[in-house]
Amino acid sequence: MSDSEFSDEKILRSWHKNAAPWIRAIDGATIASRKLVTDAAIVAAVTGLKPASALDIGCGEGWLARELAALNIEVLGVDAVPELVAAAQRRAGTRESYRQLSYAALAAGALQRHFDTLVCNFSLLGRESVEALVGAAGNLLRPGGHLLIQTLHPYEACGNADYTDGWRAGSWAGFGDDFSDPAPWYFRTLGNWVDLLVQSGLEVVYLREPLHPQTGRPASLILCGRLRK
Repeated sequence: MSDSEFSDEKILRSWHKNAAPWIRAIDGATIASRKLVTDAAIVAAVTGLKPASALDIGCGEGWLARELAALNIEVLGVDAVPELVAAAQRRAGTRESYRQLSYAALAAGALQRHFDTLVCNFSLLGRESVEALVGAAGNLLRPGGHLLIQTLHPYEACGNADYTDGWRAGSWAGFGDDFSDPAPWYFRTLGNWVDLLVQSGLEVVYLREPLHPQTGRPASLILCGRLRK
């Protein structure tokens, strides 16, 4: 993959292309780690904060927003991919709503609302777009509000490559033949994630490492940052 293929724009193009198979994969619960560990982990992280409102950033087809809405949390889900937003809107209940918005638009202040919690569930894959979005979290949070990020665990995701920040080639291995043109992603060390929160004016509340019940290895990393009151 050439240097030109490592970009935030390439990530978005891949998700436009793979929206339909992604919806089928989520509906069919075909991603084992999500079914066994990470879905429940992010729901527990959100509910543990007891928010009245939440913004699901990179909501995809809306599964997390629906789960939170069923727990009496008022949820807005946003995503840049129209097919994913349309799928979420078709299933929306009374306590959740959805909008098509890019991360750049969010960071620029397109959404003039404030929330108790922002949640990014495996949705922060890029470089510049992620840094701008996290940097703008304070403009979307109420005082004392929280940003929750669930992402690949850096120690597990690094593989045999050097443990340094940088672009990595993507893969749909284990996702089925319907997927194509995998998106690249920007690898961040644990220190980079922590620095990103702190430099964005957030206090690091905790880091959690949900374990896969079959392997005993970290299935993900969850970071919680709080906007000072």
